[in-house]
Amino acid sequence: MDFRMASTLHKEKALWHVAAACTVCLLTVNTGMLDGVSTELGYSHYAEKPVSWVPSFLAMPCNSMVNLGYILVGGYWRCQDNKSVGMKEQTGQYLKNIFSWMALIYGPVQWARIWTQSHYSAVLDQWFTLPIFSWACIWCNAILEKWSMWQFLAVELFSFASYFLSLLHPQGFEVALAAHIIWAIVSGLRAQSRYGDALSMRYLALALTSCLGFVGLKLLDHWLAQWFVFQRFTGHFWSKLCDILQFHYAFCFLTHLSQKQHFRKKK
Repeated sequence: MDFRMASTLHKEKALWHVAAACTVCLLTVNTGMLDGVSTELGYSHYAEKPVSWVPSFLAMPCNSMVNLGYILVGGYWRCQDNKSVGMKEQTGQYLKNIFSWMALIYGPVQWARIWTQSHYSAVLDQWFTLPIFSWACIWCNAILEKWSMWQFLAVELFSFASYFLSLLHPQGFEVALAAHIIWAIVSGLRAQSRYGDALSMRYLALALTSCLGFVGLKLLDHWLAQWFVFQRFTGHFWSKLCDILQFHYAFCFLTHLSQKQHFRKKK
């Protein structure tokens, strides 16, 4: 089997694995099991004012359209030839392809929440955030040591299960997300210390800065709206832009380190 055919097969496997996980989440949400989770619903939770004369799926145009960024980033990295970004090993190809499908799917989920303002879409938006961060952790740790598919699965199952903290406390999701973010930062620093160089350090710094913007700007959404410049392009909008950049620079960092690891192992 040549490299191109193997790459195609790994892309298809990654798609089916992500689709299966999404289906399980959708079915779980539709059982009503997570109806007790606290979510923020309604336009009042956003600083951007709805526009009445546009279709409902664009009621908050900026907060809606920014989600195209996730699709663009996911599509860009999915279309990148694995060989050109140093993904010569099957595990590395799989890790990259899973991450790209996560980005592609997360954009529409975010958009659905903004559009429908429904509890189910809000739960899915929150829930999907956790395995995305945990996948970055998995990739970092797979660079540091050889991990099996069962280890990938165990970590992702634990990540998905952590969302059920939201049923135990109104801030359960925030606790789980904070733990995932800290784990991702620690994993990134460990990978950088083992295989990193000046370029990977730059990517890591940009990813961490974007993460800080993702969290901080979202929390300051209403406070920033007192200034005219943040009344249409609000803190939430810039937060999503930072999240998209966080995705991109995480890809840059992880693919670069995967390449460095591969060449070091060959020596």
